[in-house]
Amino acid sequence: MPTQTEASPQQVRRWKHYLADEIQEAATYRDLAQRCQDEERDILLGLAEAEERHADYWRGLLGDHAPAKPGRRASTAFLAFLARHFGFIFALAMAGRSEARSRYQRDPAVPASMLADEQVHSEVVRGLAEQGRSRISGTFRAAVFGANDGLVSNLALVLGIGASGVSSKVVLLAGIAGLLAGAFSMAAGEYVSVDSQRALLDASNPDPRTSQALPDLDVDENELALVYRARGLEEAEAKARAAQVLARRAAFQLPGSQTDNEVVGSGLKAAIASFCFFSTGAIVPVLPYIFGLSGLAAVLLAAGLVGVGLLVTGVCTGILSGTSPLLKGARQVALGWGAAAVTYGLGLLFGTTVG
Repeated sequence: MPTQTEASPQQVRRWKHYLADEIQEAATYRDLAQRCQDEERDILLGLAEAEERHADYWRGLLGDHAPAKPGRRASTAFLAFLARHFGFIFALAMAGRSEARSRYQRDPAVPASMLADEQVHSEVVRGLAEQGRSRISGTFRAAVFGANDGLVSNLALVLGIGASGVSSKVVLLAGIAGLLAGAFSMAAGEYVSVDSQRALLDASNPDPRTSQALPDLDVDENELALVYRARGLEEAEAKARAAQVLARRAAFQLPGSQTDNEVVGSGLKAAIASFCFFSTGAIVPVLPYIFGLSGLAAVLLAAGLVGVGLLVTGVCTGILSGTSPLLKGARQVALGWGAAAVTYGLGLLFGTTVG
């Protein structure tokens, strides 16, 4: 391991980056802890203390080279901003940041204990964020799907009709019609889909009235064991569980999908999210025509604006899912522009044929 006196300028610069990252992550964990209670707060404060220990290690290694106030790296500061302003779920981004710190693996100055700490931190934050991710998954899916569908479908509609040679007024009217029709259709579809899925899960969940019959069960002819076996437990485990419950005469929980409804979300919330985000996305490709542009200028501006919107939704999806934000964003842009390009080409072909 190199010492301060042996370190090259490149190593010193790299260690300063490490120091800045650790300080920023500690501050982010402490900020998140202020928004939580009890055990979650204690866990986050423990993570912050660990990151501060790592920062102290880099200060010691840097020695006189350690800056009094390390600068904030743009990527880490951006994730901290998301965590502060967009909720606890964005702590997943910090876990992704820690997990993706592959340069630690190749740096001989990083002790094995720190490598282990960073890996464990990733799993701790993932566990903390799991419940919050489940709560927003249904609405988030509807929002992302709605925004992307609005951006892509209305861009394809506007470009396809515009390429056929009609006036910009017709293109504008078609875009507004596509916005309204798509938004109401998406909202209705999301509501029916989520409501149907919740009804299907409710039909599979245990009947709460079953617990009321517990005190009257015959201990010798223990039919409660059959209930557990019907829920997927092995015979021996079902009998043991039933005997334990009867001994306590307490309310019992049957194995089932009790949290699935929370993951699916609310039909009404999904419908509202889908309507709002589809409308927001669908208005973007219409904006150039609203402000009086036409022809190639309107086409290029609409495609550019939609590209920015797709990039934003892809980045947000990547952050929440713990995958590469830039990769997700680039994929969204490529798919959206690809669909619009095909429709634009068909519009040109159709316009030429009709003409």
